[in-house]
Amino acid sequence: MKNNHYFDLSPLKLLSDRLDRLIAGRLWLKVLIGLGLGVILGLLLGPEVGLFQKETVKVITAWLALPGHIFLSLIQMIVVPLVIASVVKGLAANTNMASLKKIGAFAVVFIIFTTALGTITGIGLGQLIKPGHHIDSAALDVGLPSDSGKLDKGFPAAEDVPEKLLSIFPKNPIASMVSGEMLQVILFAAILGIALLSIPVKQAQPLFDLLGALQEVSMRVVSWAMYIAPFAVFGLMTRLVANLGINVLTGMLMYVITVLLGLFILFLFYLLVVKLLGKIPIGVFLKQLKELLLLAFSTSSSAAVMPLTLQLTENTFAVRPAIARFLVPLGATINMTGTALYQGVATVFLAQVFNVELTLASYVFVVTMAVAASIGSPATPGAGIVILSMVLEGVGIPAAGVALLLGVDRVLDMCRTAINVLGDVALCCVAEQFISKDVE
Repeated sequence: MKNNHYFDLSPLKLLSDRLDRLIAGRLWLKVLIGLGLGVILGLLLGPEVGLFQKETVKVITAWLALPGHIFLSLIQMIVVPLVIASVVKGLAANTNMASLKKIGAFAVVFIIFTTALGTITGIGLGQLIKPGHHIDSAALDVGLPSDSGKLDKGFPAAEDVPEKLLSIFPKNPIASMVSGEMLQVILFAAILGIALLSIPVKQAQPLFDLLGALQEVSMRVVSWAMYIAPFAVFGLMTRLVANLGINVLTGMLMYVITVLLGLFILFLFYLLVVKLLGKIPIGVFLKQLKELLLLAFSTSSSAAVMPLTLQLTENTFAVRPAIARFLVPLGATINMTGTALYQGVATVFLAQVFNVELTLASYVFVVTMAVAASIGSPATPGAGIVILSMVLEGVGIPAAGVALLLGVDRVLDMCRTAINVLGDVALCCVAEQFISKDVE
């Protein structure tokens, strides 16, 4: 049965023309200018220069960041309906259940492999560079509890695993949508899409039409948000730099360098994967990707840029809707390679700071937890630091040591989000080459 019997792809194509016009109008350059001006103004407002009182700076930066929060709110309020519409219609693009299984299996293997690779790379760099040896733990005041060295070093109990797996299934889809539990939302949408494919076309068509309209509305809101993106980046960067201060960054310089080096290695890895397996020239790939990566960097949210990721994979890299509309929402939720690398580096760094000796079993646990926790983490700013706390407690490192990382985490969160989004695009491009044409 032809997939166009279910829906027409033209609305998404037409609406993405708005994004194309913005990109043709050098949106990336405007975002970059906003980024640079935000850094400069942030330094002028920062504690090092001392032009204003700290309270005054907070008021100024709060107003400057207002367009950024409006931008994020516009995007985030539309993420859930867009995910549901995209996943269901992506499944509807193919009536062959064997092909759906093939897409899902390919995604799971790719994501688990790259996430584990990212964690191992982070652990290796941490052991090689030893950034924790540049910090005097005796001089730290991170609010450590008195029994911080008595944390459980074991693996989660086996009897808890079924309960963890059961929690993936949404008991109340509306509650999952309200709380932003994207993995549950995606699973609900996938079950809904498969169920719709199993009933007669005449009965399913009204709901597919409704989802098509929902997708159009979502993309329209996204196109509006893109107009204020440069102002959003300017305000958010100003607030970040002004409140962070350059001294906090330099005090953790070796840790920051280690994480950035690891992210750059992942960046090169994905470029190589796209060239060799995705059959896309690196120059062309980077040229088309720069706006998306800049927005991912500035928003620190894979979910916030998901509409642009969808537009780019389908229209620019010609990934079939059956693949893109299923893998992009899935990737934005569970494909967290950059976050996994950061967790590997941070675990080794804090182990070195607090003189905690990690065994081979500890490293295996870190890799396993990084993969498992990334799958259930929200695609929102700051999610990585929450996952890290879980990992640290499992290997006996004081979780309160996370406070040491908070000063520079926002900058690193922006960088690792860009790598996460790059991984989502790479996943789609490689899947386009490896999955046979019977998904159409």
